[in-house]
Amino acid sequence: MILTQRKFAFDLLKEFQCDELSAVSCPLGPLSREPSNIESLADATSYRKPVGKLNYLTNTRSDLAFSVQYLIQFLQAPTISHWTAALHVLRYIKKDPTQGIFFNNKADYKLEAFCDADWAHCPCTRRSVSRYFIMMGGNPISWKSKKQPTMAFSSTKAEYKSMRAVTVEFSWLTRLLSKLQVPSFIPVPVKSDSQAAIYIAKNPVFHERTKHIELGCHFVREKLHEDLISLAYTKTTY
Repeated sequence: MILTQRKFAFDLLKEFQCDELSAVSCPLGPLSREPSNIESLADATSYRKPVGKLNYLTNTRSDLAFSVQYLIQFLQAPTISHWTAALHVLRYIKKDPTQGIFFNNKADYKLEAFCDADWAHCPCTRRSVSRYFIMMGGNPISWKSKKQPTMAFSSTKAEYKSMRAVTVEFSWLTRLLSKLQVPSFIPVPVKSDSQAAIYIAKNPVFHERTKHIELGCHFVREKLHEDLISLAYTKTTY
């Protein structure tokens, strides 16, 4: 089964007159600290409307999650550059408006997750962006891309915050599945490309360099000892 918002995507492209725009293969262009055009939009509503609809489209398009979380940051005072970035996302949708989520028919309830973080990625605040992707039986069921509320002074701390976010999601998800009487397969494998974050989660000894993330460490380690999750290193390949 394929779950898609095909009609909504076509209506979105038609509403914002994307017929004459060329399609692109990347959901968001290069981010820069200083926008090329900082002139404010005369009508901020013209920016908020497409961004709000793009946020709704992320229900079936996980590939738009990062782009939409970036655009949402500027709803209060968007500029011409932000509007150009929003149009870029629409041009990306134009490349394949029918894309959606594929669900197989296997009787498989095993959970699996991937988590990652972009350290100091936000060009405006230099805060990191947490991301995770959860699958059940090979089918995507939950994903998120969100800027971290506080600044991380190391890539390890940023990665650990992302690991904590997916662990919180798993804590809620496993409780929900148990109430629905879905067979549980724990520990749930959580895959990360940060060996340092995995080591901190498994190491019972805190030292000076990890005091600032001790609270998050305790939470992830608690779920690790309860066999809710298991941690595995996954190499990032380009």
